[in-house]
Amino acid sequence: MIRVLLAEDQGMVREALAALLSLEGDIDVVAQVARGDEVVAAVLDHQVQVAVLDIEMPGMTGIEAAAELRRAAPDTRVVIATTFGRPGYLRRAMEAGADAFLVKDAPAAELAEAIRRVLRGERVIDPTLAAAALAEGANPLTARERDVLAAAADGAVNAEIAARLHLSEGTVRNYLSMAIQKTSARNRAEAVRLAREKGWL
Repeated sequence: MIRVLLAEDQGMVREALAALLSLEGDIDVVAQVARGDEVVAAVLDHQVQVAVLDIEMPGMTGIEAAAELRRAAPDTRVVIATTFGRPGYLRRAMEAGADAFLVKDAPAAELAEAIRRVLRGERVIDPTLAAAALAEGANPLTARERDVLAAAADGAVNAEIAARLHLSEGTVRNYLSMAIQKTSARNRAEAVRLAREKGWL
């Protein structure tokens, strides 16, 4: 039996996925969590072979959880299953060490097959999304520009962002200016929106 963890913050979706996967004769959903920051502990506690992660979860995103798993449980395979089929998310997920990336509107049989395939050492990527990611090109934002833009998303002023990220206000201003320029936005709010739409944040 393949030991699987499901990480999904929407209870109904998580339980439906668990029920569908349990119909497969070779898959056993041994753990379920609703928060990204609970993934690593659950994987270690339940000796999980494949972790199926949503992207947008409280505590930690699925992409951040995938990166944590690479360090804490390198033998555990990671499948990202998300509603948000954005090319930028795909690139970031692969950089974080995910083995598969699927959108949730795919049939349940595809998820089950992806779980089997990643366990055999294969990579599984939604083909339409893979083509879009290649056409889109790389994320133009540096890690620090992403940090500053994300910190600006809740309307924080430069002084608050500087304090939060331990930077000077001038440095924050420079990073925001570069992020606005790279996203071809008119202001920081539009830069945040555009970067999110692309999956860069």
